[in-house]
Amino acid sequence: MRIALAQFNPVVGDIPGNTQKILDLAHAAMAQGADILVTPELALTGYSPEDLLLRDQFYRDIARGLDALEMLDGITLVIGHPVKLGNERFNAATVLRDGHRLGQYHKMLLPNNEVFDECRYFTPGAAPLVFEQNGVQVGVLICEDVWSVEPAAETADAGAQVIVSLNASPFHRNKIATRHEVLRYRVEETGVPMAYVNLTGGQDELVFDGGSFALNQAGDVVAQAAAYDDELLLLDVIDGDIAAAPVAALPDELESIYRALVVGVRDYIGKNRFPGALLGLSGGIDSALTLAVAVDALGADKVHAVMMPSRYTADISVEDSRDMIARLGVKYDEIEIWPMYESFMQALAPSFAGLDADTTEENLQARIRGTLLMALSNKSGKLVLTTGNKSEMTTGYCTLYGDMAGGFAVLKDVAKTLVFALCRWRNTVGDVIPERIITRPPSAELRPDQKDQDSLPPYEVLDAIMERYVEGNQSAADIVAAGFAEADVNKVVRLLKINEYKRRQAPVGPRITHRGFGKDWRYPITNRFM
Repeated sequence: MRIALAQFNPVVGDIPGNTQKILDLAHAAMAQGADILVTPELALTGYSPEDLLLRDQFYRDIARGLDALEMLDGITLVIGHPVKLGNERFNAATVLRDGHRLGQYHKMLLPNNEVFDECRYFTPGAAPLVFEQNGVQVGVLICEDVWSVEPAAETADAGAQVIVSLNASPFHRNKIATRHEVLRYRVEETGVPMAYVNLTGGQDELVFDGGSFALNQAGDVVAQAAAYDDELLLLDVIDGDIAAAPVAALPDELESIYRALVVGVRDYIGKNRFPGALLGLSGGIDSALTLAVAVDALGADKVHAVMMPSRYTADISVEDSRDMIARLGVKYDEIEIWPMYESFMQALAPSFAGLDADTTEENLQARIRGTLLMALSNKSGKLVLTTGNKSEMTTGYCTLYGDMAGGFAVLKDVAKTLVFALCRWRNTVGDVIPERIITRPPSAELRPDQKDQDSLPPYEVLDAIMERYVEGNQSAADIVAAGFAEADVNKVVRLLKINEYKRRQAPVGPRITHRGFGKDWRYPITNRFM
């Protein structure tokens, strides 16, 4: 028996388009001798449809897609999709063969943590599903089911000799290794080989990294699809076990994160049908990395970079920006903002009389730049990519309606120290980021001789505190006990707390950690807890 795992990139809500992709994959699988094609979780609708799942018309369209797939002869299809039965909705997998529906499995365990909100939409299933193919008993599970003991055990007890798992497992750092480990536990417990198929592509803040794989009865990875790319992974089941198949090399951690950012940008721009992207280029490291990611995602012809210098912009910032533009070949403009700034200050002079200069004047420069970028976006239709990183989002070291103005925040979940590491990694592939951008001390260049560390702890300290507090849920006291200076910890936690209102107004961006400032961060704005 040959199983084909259909690792592909659906579009949420495009049920006709996703149906056609599955049909094309099924024909390709049949041409290569496959008996079964297994799609990822909710492949027919894309993951996650969110509140589309509350619309009755959505299920009528799903039914039409299933009808079209049911007409296909010559291969068994295991299709992930939502289903509504009476007043209940299920995360389902339907088994289709030669015009017949052999059975339907309902996901037993519904995740309701991190980015997942399945209890809002679905009722848990209660029974395993095992079907026969070429004399082999094949069990079906869906995603969260393999992360606990019981569903796999029940499926094995129902007679499964091979288990296939349909998944929509989003990327975060080191996720593929974690999946391997979890499936290995299930194989050890059940003695049943398992095949795991995952989505690819970007969906709003989520990135699906593919990496579909199979484990034999010994728990060894005997087949591995590439990360991030669409692929039809073929598995042969011989004498009750999954035989060795190609094992693709997986990217290391930095490459995987970088590629996740690229996929996030590519699919957010492409699936929402923007003609391209534009961004403000400052000569700093964040905008440099954002530009590199945008060009790798979209191509240089679809990216427009704008340098908007003021009297505080260093000459080397302009020089380095021009250098990077020459290396990448994107459209580039320079717009001097100081005349506009002086006009604003003249208009505000009566209201500011007798008041000292402070961050107000700095923020005004950022807001002028944001206004210019949004005007260019309106005129061209291109989406503005913001350039702020997770360290800045944590501390509020960003300007609402200024550098936060835009449609997609590429580095929203990338700490400043990781920005440096990603820039160095990208230059090992091709030298596109001038070295001076990487080695210069970071500065917003909104006042004379400004440095980020004038206002913030050193980034290696800030990022370590942020990781413990935001991603690890440690308390301030725990972090101090771990050896961090109490003043630094209190400052970071205070800044995190008072800037929640900013994060609520920030654009979405690709999630690359297990706790980003998106669906998995739901903190109250009005809040006195420290």
